[in-house]
Amino acid sequence: MTSRLRELIQQLGEAIHESVIESDQIAGVVQDIRKHGFDVVLMLEATIGLNDVNADKADESADTDAETSGEPPFTKNDLHFLQSLRISVAGEVEGAQENDTE
Repeated sequence: MTSRLRELIQQLGEAIHESVIESDQIAGVVQDIRKHGFDVVLMLEATIGLNDVNADKADESADTDAETSGEPPFTKNDLHFLQSLRISVAGEVEGAQENDTE
């Protein structure tokens, strides 16, 4: 990952942070909670995923081959993303984990 790309990702994180801080709606709800006698600690987690455009094109052609061969249209990245959301695809997630350890 280049230093410019890291800088852009950091800027994206800062922009998300600023959006939350400056949100009138969020500020209003936090204020209402405080009126009820509670202090508010807001922690948000953002996951930023990047896919190489060239790799996506290769995946698309692989997906087309998978559709004609009857295989599920999931790439390794798709399976990893679904797994991060704790969503499993029968027979696929386990296979992806096995392939990753080889």
